[in-house]
Amino acid sequence: MPKPIIINHTIKKYNKKIRVDSDKSLSIRFALLASQAIGKSKAYNLLKSEDVVSTINCLKKLGVKITWDKKKNFCIINGNGLNSYVYKDNLTLNGNNSGTCVRLLTSLLINSSKKIKIVGDKSLSKRDMKRIIDPLTEFGATFYPKNKNTLPLYIKGSDYLTPIKYLELKGSSQCKSSVMLAALLTPGETKLICKPSRNHTELLFKYLKIPIKIKKIKNYEIIKIKGKQNFKAFNYNIPSDISSSAFFIVLTLLSKNSKLILKEVGVNKSRTGVIEILNKMGAKINLKNKKNYKGEIVADIHVKSVKSLKAINCPSKLNTTAIDEFLIIFLAAAKAKGVSCFKNLEELNKKESRRLDWGSKILSMIGVRNKLIKNHGIKIWGQPNLKLNKKYEIKNYLKDHRVMAMSTIAALTLGGEWKIHEPESIKTSFPSFFKILQKDLGSKINI
Repeated sequence: MPKPIIINHTIKKYNKKIRVDSDKSLSIRFALLASQAIGKSKAYNLLKSEDVVSTINCLKKLGVKITWDKKKNFCIINGNGLNSYVYKDNLTLNGNNSGTCVRLLTSLLINSSKKIKIVGDKSLSKRDMKRIIDPLTEFGATFYPKNKNTLPLYIKGSDYLTPIKYLELKGSSQCKSSVMLAALLTPGETKLICKPSRNHTELLFKYLKIPIKIKKIKNYEIIKIKGKQNFKAFNYNIPSDISSSAFFIVLTLLSKNSKLILKEVGVNKSRTGVIEILNKMGAKINLKNKKNYKGEIVADIHVKSVKSLKAINCPSKLNTTAIDEFLIIFLAAAKAKGVSCFKNLEELNKKESRRLDWGSKILSMIGVRNKLIKNHGIKIWGQPNLKLNKKYEIKNYLKDHRVMAMSTIAALTLGGEWKIHEPESIKTSFPSFFKILQKDLGSKINI
């Protein structure tokens, strides 16, 4: 069993440029779409994390030929078009910790000729799969055992898929993307009515000239996809991940006399709620060198320390654009002046761990008054002069990488002596996390 990390020194001031690891959402979507394209697709900077490795391994089991040269930093995926997976007897696909892998890949199995077993780790096996089972069953797939909504599950496809009309009210990009990918394999037009969420899949569909129409009506998006249309292979350069960047943004805000430039980060508007929220709290985070790359916006993020942050009554409309960053936003709120309030965060407790509950637990552990409130919210009474000098231990958090990273940033900015178990959990999304902290920014971490 890997040893816990020990942190008992706050980070010293720094003025640096870094490049965080590549975007996980785009890396997984590239792999899945490339596996269904016609020809050789090539990705540069594909994220070398466990979630992406799990996706690649599943595709290999489905007969997809893949070459991943991690030293030269490119990955080639040989696609044979729609419906080209090879289904062997007694096939088991393991998503490990990746909800994105399982929920999106399962949608590309709805025409499988054989029953396929889908499994995951302890954390993923607790997560709700009903949200994809229902629409994929409407398309024509069958899931076993009946009425079971968590992994492990079996899926068997159908030769007679029919398009569906799908209503997505959770603001879940995984659910939306699952239906969109299933629509690729289905003749006719599939229609989605969705609450807005991250739109990487839509942008990739547009870039690949997959027939898609998007219309915005009030607070919803109407998406129509014409299925059974093959598309050509493509090349893609994966930008850095805004979710991984968020930890270093808050680290810099809460450190003294520090400046940081994060290079070539994907700043898609459906993902930058963390920047908008922190700027509303008094941060001065700027985007420079903006460019449009195949529909995605990429920029350098400039951030520097601030003397103080102010509390926020966070608009719920920003929730879907910052859903993976709320733990680190809560840490910023712990140091803000005043009482911050966040509401309608029910999706947080449906992640790798119950993140809303964990955010409250860690804040209570370090002496920050907070209260879970109705409408799946939390109030946080900030302490601008918060400094820690006790011992703190983080464990039994279902290896949730964002709980681990939040705890690390708290230790490096607030002080105290921290013992954080299962640090390897960060490898699911951000394998260079500790390397950047230690080698690039000079933090002292006993690993």
